Amino acid sequence: MSEDEIEDTRAPLVEHLAELRNRLIHSIVAFLIGMVLCFFVWNPIFNFLTQPICAELVDRGQECGLILIKLQEGFFVAIRISLMGGFILAFPYIGMQMWRFVAPGLYKNEKRAFLPFLFASPAMFFAGAAFAFYIVIPLAFDFFLGFQQQGSLLGGEESGGGDALAQAGITFQGSVAEYLTLTIKFILAFGLCFQLPVLLTLMGKAGLVSAEGLSQVRKYAVVGILVLAAIVTPPDVITQVILFTVVYGLYEVSIWLVRRVEKKRNQELREQGLIFDDEDESGAEKGS
Repeated sequence: MSEDEIEDTRAPLVEHLAELRNRLIHSIVAFLIGMVLCFFVWNPIFNFLTQPICAELVDRGQECGLILIKLQEGFFVAIRISLMGGFILAFPYIGMQMWRFVAPGLYKNEKRAFLPFLFASPAMFFAGAAFAFYIVIPLAFDFFLGFQQQGSLLGGEESGGGDALAQAGITFQGSVAEYLTLTIKFILAFGLCFQLPVLLTLMGKAGLVSAEGLSQVRKYAVVGILVLAAIVTPPDVITQVILFTVVYGLYEVSIWLVRRVEKKRNQELREQGLIFDDEDESGAEKGS
């Protein structure tokens, strides 16, 4: 390769890196702006996030209150809420910057194929987050708070006529930071798990996976989902079973979506005359 050809290839690379830098700067600025905005309203956001635990405590006739174990804990809770809220606010703009960087290098049909996934990914994440917040978290907190007991002093007939017996009370006094960590962990776990159909369908569209292959590794997927449920959820059976059921259901939905993608791709190839019905039928027989 001559020096002129090397310079020609170097120039587009420098332009792409400069554009990538600009996109990253715009994304970081948008994230910082969102973070600052959320910092000023962190308290209403925290009140919203504490609705599940407050509802469970009120149902038990208890006062809804969380404690600060460390002096600086409240400040860092506000920072964490600001980080999470800033990313959520800036995510549409960050996604647009990513799309504007990638789109010029895609063909028209590739843009049509990729664009729906750009909208489906945040939609599925918010669906998973809402499922965790409104269904899974209340069930988990109801389970955990069930281990409380009311303290009392028993005597006379109740104690069998002997000396008074004291029964220790077990009352929830949760840390603000620990509660926020647990809640965010639930939301992120289910939000990311709901990305499974989007990821596998996109891989199927790219030809990286097939419906037949996903069906053959189903038993390994079950083991992987069980391990995932044990890692990302607290050690209680209820949330683990819910997460396993949801993720396995999403896996089966992914197989169905990949199969639809394959049928659509075979139909397009058949219309272009690149494959024939006998080839398609033989492939279907092998898949069955």
